[in-house]
Amino acid sequence: MKLNKIAKQLALAGVLTSLSVSAFAEMLPLDATPATREANNALYNKLPFNDKTDFENVHKGFIAPLPQTELKGPEGNVIWNPAKYDFVKEGVKAPDTVNPSLWRQSQLINVGGLFKVTDGVYQIRNLDLSNMTIVEGEKGITIIDPLLSAEPAKEGLELYYANRGKKPVVAVLFTHSHVDHYGGIRGVVDEADVKSGKVKLYAPAGFMEEAVSENIMAGTAMSRRASYMYGNLLKPDAKGQVGAGLGTTTSAGTVTLLQPTNYITHTGQQEVIDGLTYDFMMAPGSEAPSEMLWYVKEKKMIEAAEDVTHTLHNTYSLRGAKIRDPLAWSKYINDAIERWGGDAEVIIAQHHWPTWGNDNIVKLMKGQRDMYRYINDQTLRMANEGLTRDEIAANFKLPESLEKQWSSRGYYGSVSHNVKATYVYYLGWFDGNPATLDELPPEQAAKKFVEYMGGADAIMQKAKADYQQGNYRWVAQVTSKIVFADPKNADARNLEADALEQLGYQAESGPWRNFYLTGAQELRNGVMKGPTPNTASPDTVRAMTPEMFFDYLAVHINGEKAGKAKAVFNVDLGKDGGKYKLELENGVLNHTANAQAKDADASITLDRAVLNKILLKEETLKQAEGNGDVKITGDSAKLDEMLGYMDKFEFWFNIVTP
Repeated sequence: MKLNKIAKQLALAGVLTSLSVSAFAEMLPLDATPATREANNALYNKLPFNDKTDFENVHKGFIAPLPQTELKGPEGNVIWNPAKYDFVKEGVKAPDTVNPSLWRQSQLINVGGLFKVTDGVYQIRNLDLSNMTIVEGEKGITIIDPLLSAEPAKEGLELYYANRGKKPVVAVLFTHSHVDHYGGIRGVVDEADVKSGKVKLYAPAGFMEEAVSENIMAGTAMSRRASYMYGNLLKPDAKGQVGAGLGTTTSAGTVTLLQPTNYITHTGQQEVIDGLTYDFMMAPGSEAPSEMLWYVKEKKMIEAAEDVTHTLHNTYSLRGAKIRDPLAWSKYINDAIERWGGDAEVIIAQHHWPTWGNDNIVKLMKGQRDMYRYINDQTLRMANEGLTRDEIAANFKLPESLEKQWSSRGYYGSVSHNVKATYVYYLGWFDGNPATLDELPPEQAAKKFVEYMGGADAIMQKAKADYQQGNYRWVAQVTSKIVFADPKNADARNLEADALEQLGYQAESGPWRNFYLTGAQELRNGVMKGPTPNTASPDTVRAMTPEMFFDYLAVHINGEKAGKAKAVFNVDLGKDGGKYKLELENGVLNHTANAQAKDADASITLDRAVLNKILLKEETLKQAEGNGDVKITGDSAKLDEMLGYMDKFEFWFNIVTP
């Protein structure tokens, strides 16, 4: 099979990866079927496409375009390609292979450059998945959310300097704990300036713990699924990736992290930052576990972080993440309306474009508030009437007043998967029917389904007829059974891929489209394996607490293999790390801080800096021991035994096949 090799990297909101090589197969995507064209065209009569307000707002305050040359790393790797989505042209009707509503959103998020929000407030947009906001103060500038990686953040700051003059960075604010809002920090400040107090870094309470833990504990699984969610294995074109709904795509540069100097801990906390008054409101458990909103009084500006954007956001991320609380989310927005809604003249978020005018601001905030509240309340109402998770999602409808608001459309989240997440948030995965309590795993169940349905040939005959009728959801569902029963059945793989592809062409959600189309690609061409991505940047590893490290270690223990093992270790990480007792028993590895066992099998002494080198694979444990950086006393064979029980996580696991 002839392959075109394209160098890439993958990074995302909440999880970071770097993918050096992906491959696009020679097998080309299909055209949109008549059923898909009909479904997409129907939206033109359903939604208010004549309303051009968002297009007016997205261009308002434009100062300068983004640099038009590719931003590359030291090895020639492309970090950001400003021309990647040039095929998404404003004013052009959606291709048959793209949902018109998603196409409209992609046209909007593809508008990039330096923009003036209000006097003294500027934004860099579409130089990454997120925005970077710059606020001018008395002595310099305050930067809000320096993008996902350092290189585009640096380029964005240089674009600002070229048009507004060079001013010192005196403060940086992180709105929340997702990587696309802090990863570029080293591109805009020097760590020495932070340590000296010249630059202050503000973040919500719990920021470091959440920023680090989300990228570590389930990092491999999240990152693999994120390769689907963000469409990083798809070609950017009308039959492939057209944007992620929240932004076009993710940058692929150096992800960095610095320890905040100042924490915001409670609603009502006010800070004067470079002469401006910031009134903060905590919003933990909304779009991120650690998140905050604020109001700049002198600017009459609400900073909504990621809680009020121009889309229905995720209360559950398809890459995998802790489920978010839609009720709490709606209440935070309501509190923000009560707190600042009477005076605000502009509202910004760290994605999308601002909204100006008090009436427009309040309307946007109320629409977003009511959308999350409606999803919460109606899911629970229907659950209390006896409907299960999937039944609720299938019968759930937003009221027309919300459905026809562009900012309520599911470009990133979706009503369907947010409703399902809400059900699970309250009631868990079990639907109450004991027949579903202990179902066979997918591969075993698939073989029985195929047998009961008369065999693969009989199923395929019916599935092909359903495909011709446009019943793609069912075709994908039923052919997946054949694929799991017999992964070598090429006809079933191809028909499932065809069905997934049409579902992708019809999807309004960017992540849904990317999941469908990447699944189709994997079915047709198999898993394209590149160098295994590193799910933790050096700064993230260094920021891990010892507790996080030992918890991460425990996740790697193969419980079945270690079920009969028993060992006790003392670990001394020096003055910067502390002393810990590790106990391996019953297939689990527990740790206790500030403790040492008298009868330990072995004792390990190393500095935290050495541990970081080992984690970053700059040095092996054996090398460190040989160099004298690690001292092991007692029964070192016991330590080797424990390490032998640890699984290595392979990144490129199958998703659409067993």
